Amino acid sequence: MASLAQNNSRLSIAMERTGQWIFSQDIPADVAVEVGEANFSLHKFMLVAKSNRIRQLILESDEPDLTRISLSDIPGGPETFEKAAKFCYGVNFEITVHNVAALRCAAEYLQMTDMYCDNNLSSRTEDFLTQVALSSLSGAIAVLKSCEGLTPMAEDLKIVQRCVELVTSKVTIEANFPSRSPTNWWTEELSILDIEFFGRVIKSMKQRASKTLTVSSAIVTYAERWLRDHSGAGTKALDSDDCDVRVHQRELIQSIVALLPSEKAALPINFLCCLLRSAMFVKASTAAKNELEKRISAILEHVTVDDLLVLSFTYDGERLFDLESVRRIISGFVEREKSVAVFNAGDFKEACSAAMLRVAKTVDAYLGEIATCTELSISKFNGIAVLVPKGARKVDDDLYRAVDIYLKAHPNLDEIEREKVCSVMDALKLSYEARLHASQNKRLPVQIVLHALYYDQLKLRSGNDENETQIDAASTRNQVQADVSLAKENEALRTELLKMKMYISDIQKSGGGTGVSAATTSSGKGGGGPRKPTFFSSVSKKLGKLNPFKNGSKDTSNIDDCVDVTKPRRRRFSIS
Repeated sequence: MASLAQNNSRLSIAMERTGQWIFSQDIPADVAVEVGEANFSLHKFMLVAKSNRIRQLILESDEPDLTRISLSDIPGGPETFEKAAKFCYGVNFEITVHNVAALRCAAEYLQMTDMYCDNNLSSRTEDFLTQVALSSLSGAIAVLKSCEGLTPMAEDLKIVQRCVELVTSKVTIEANFPSRSPTNWWTEELSILDIEFFGRVIKSMKQRASKTLTVSSAIVTYAERWLRDHSGAGTKALDSDDCDVRVHQRELIQSIVALLPSEKAALPINFLCCLLRSAMFVKASTAAKNELEKRISAILEHVTVDDLLVLSFTYDGERLFDLESVRRIISGFVEREKSVAVFNAGDFKEACSAAMLRVAKTVDAYLGEIATCTELSISKFNGIAVLVPKGARKVDDDLYRAVDIYLKAHPNLDEIEREKVCSVMDALKLSYEARLHASQNKRLPVQIVLHALYYDQLKLRSGNDENETQIDAASTRNQVQADVSLAKENEALRTELLKMKMYISDIQKSGGGTGVSAATTSSGKGGGGPRKPTFFSSVSKKLGKLNPFKNGSKDTSNIDDCVDVTKPRRRRFSIS
């Protein structure tokens, strides 16, 4: 009953609307035209006079008196058919850039051509297209926008092709010789198009050898318009199970990536980073993400810390999202720099380009920003830090700052873990202020503190010559490592001695001290049998074998293997 009432309501509205412009109301309607859910009560003789299709339907009908005609597949739907019916009745209506394409397609569908009747709807709409709609850039874009729901007929009538060609021509002229301000107003006009028609315009511009900057401006404006939902509340909406929205955004981003110009500096790097972030969020294809990563890597010297943070954090900035993409981008840039150095017959380790120096500084600052995240593991932190060659850092102050921030944000790390974090930097490459801070930093492991202190002592001994100091510092690294090893061995000896004293104290308290002494004396008098090891002899053997650095340091990633064995071994602290 509800659907019947709804249909009757639509029928009454359609009859009321058509009754306003049908003048021959004294003659009852003899045919009902169904267009979708709308019904139009009209007169056969008025429709047949202009439409050859309706005439054929009436003649070919098996019914002697056809009273109902279905035109549900007419381009433009009920609104367009209503205008076509008005034309049949001689009622004036306005043809605009927004409805001319639909009227042209409807005229072709209804066969309202000049071959059937002079000055018919087909020729009227064609004249308007040629003389008015396609005479300006805005008009051509509006017509092209209206063709989105008219395919394939709009394609068959060449309306889409004509619009694309005219838009391309007008855009090229407007980009070179702006007619109004702002000069890029046409990019906003183009951004109203569907991605399919927009892509056809961009491809046509490339074929006409339009400037790369012109193509890039159009793409950037289009992406910013259609991807605005990737910030604020838009991201929360996408977090739900709205698969249709996610699929649409994924297809949109992949299409935009396919349209990007080939020149590496054609697009700003912040735009590429935002586009890559959106691609990762909607889970775009691997090919699209790889293409964006390569483009960013090619111009990484222009990247800022904020650009890299865009790739790393969620939109709300509360947690890390993905660091693998950043790692691949930095790695790609470093590999390219190495290839260039080899091609130029240079040594990448000795001298780095200015671009590499800028990237190194940016990466160190980026590490300082993400170091505060508690979920950042040591392997991921070190994995990004070691990507930058050591020669690209003149001083390690920025990297030391990042390491210190990481240690402060992760206070529960043990000695070995802190050594792993600090292994990415060289304490001998710190500035005086940084070494002074490091020597008083309780968060650093003892190895790094000794490095800093030993370097300062070396500098005092060698005078103020900075170059000689650098050479001496590099040659005495092994001595620093020996000092670190000796300090740790002494600490282990103290621990073992403390255990031994506690053991003897426990025996004496238990009253077995006399028995132990007698047993020891009697065993010493037996000369024939093998001598049994005493407690003190076993402890002595343990102390003699004790060497926690026998097989190398716990973390030898930053320690040279060559230790000078010719120097006499330092004596341990005496045990009294």
